[in-house]
Amino acid sequence: MFENLQDRFGSVLHNLRGQARLTEDNIKDTLRDVRMALLEADVALPVVRRFIDEVREKALGEAVVKSLTPGQVLIKIVNDELIKLMGDANAGLDLSVPAPAVVLMAGLQGSGKTTSVAKLARLLKERHKKSVMVVSCDVYRPAAIDQLRTVATEVGADVFPSRPDQAPIEIARHALEAARKGYKDVLIVDTAGRLHVDVDMMNEIKALHTAVEPVETLFVVDAMTGQDAANTAKAFGDALPLTGVILTKTDGDARGGAALSIRQITGKPIKFLGTGEKTTALEPFYPERVASRILGMGDVVSLVEEVQAKVDRDKAERLVKKLNKGKGFDLSDFKEQIEQMTKLGGMAGMMDKLPGMDKLPPHLKDQVNDRELVKLLAIINSMTPQERAHPAIVKGSRKRRIARGSGTQVQDINKLLKQFVTMQKMMKKMKGGGMANMMRGLQGRFPGLLPGGGLPPGGGFRL
Repeated sequence: MFENLQDRFGSVLHNLRGQARLTEDNIKDTLRDVRMALLEADVALPVVRRFIDEVREKALGEAVVKSLTPGQVLIKIVNDELIKLMGDANAGLDLSVPAPAVVLMAGLQGSGKTTSVAKLARLLKERHKKSVMVVSCDVYRPAAIDQLRTVATEVGADVFPSRPDQAPIEIARHALEAARKGYKDVLIVDTAGRLHVDVDMMNEIKALHTAVEPVETLFVVDAMTGQDAANTAKAFGDALPLTGVILTKTDGDARGGAALSIRQITGKPIKFLGTGEKTTALEPFYPERVASRILGMGDVVSLVEEVQAKVDRDKAERLVKKLNKGKGFDLSDFKEQIEQMTKLGGMAGMMDKLPGMDKLPPHLKDQVNDRELVKLLAIINSMTPQERAHPAIVKGSRKRRIARGSGTQVQDINKLLKQFVTMQKMMKKMKGGGMANMMRGLQGRFPGLLPGGGLPPGGGFRL
């Protein structure tokens, strides 16, 4: 997400950094480029106008003109205004009511509402340790009830049974009573969507809202619809007391216009971003982190939080103990490291949050994709346990057999073994020195996963 904005803002701000001083003329030129970048990202025109006016007013202030680094000061103004545009701070769920707290999900058909119910249930269970029940009141869409049952079962949430021949209000009331009797912390109600906003839909969801009195009413909207996402959210907001928005399919939206428009048009905060199809792909929305990503400064805080939440600590500790005992790092360990990376959204998900990635040339960006991770896993899975434990024995005939089994070429096997040797040398630095020594040795490098073996300038970590 925000790929187009990152590219445009990157070139605009790069020119700013070289300015010895700012004048009305070069501020005007800069703001014209910023305006075009926002419009191309499908940000609503009234929002663009307000944003440009705010930046211009502050940019022409005395503090900027007299600064020794006026370009940097103007970049900070743009950053601060982006944060302000999106809502200043993260707006979390307010569940501080007697249980069960009811969360009502609204939105158009195809926006990802049902999947978002499962994602939210998983997040509440895993991060907030809440017991969750879900219920489908969508009696119109074929298989909607079965879909919710499937995805909710996957995340371990209780499902209140409903049938297409029942009235939505009846379903909701019975589910609320069941959640009370079952001592559930949260009840998430999935409602019916339509292809467009209509009177019947609004009347039904108003009645549902009155029946269950939700503490949170979340509007689920597809980010790829751009300005229409903000306009649809406003239509729902006029009919319902919305408390926030879940912006879905952000992994497929390179523009980011919806994220920058919704708060200003609706007055409602974006609370979550849907970042993929998996039930783990739901992130709390932090305006300051998103602004940082738009300006090419990455979002290391979110990346660290994901590592803490998703990396299997038991496996990591076992690997550390194994290395400290002098046992070698083998291909089974390498496989585990790749699997851990896929839990973090793969290389695409990590690159989006690492600083300096906007400076990576386009032809290199195209080479960095998660298909490489899938290929590496296929190759290792085609090896015998003996070959994984002793990679040195993988020679001619074994390489050809592994290539056939994994649907790859012998040169792919050679490439993996070369990457493994590099990683093996780095892992040796953990012995006696812990993870800190290994990270210092890495110096921001992730061998074999980026073209050339490393991150661009500014893309590494310092400990």
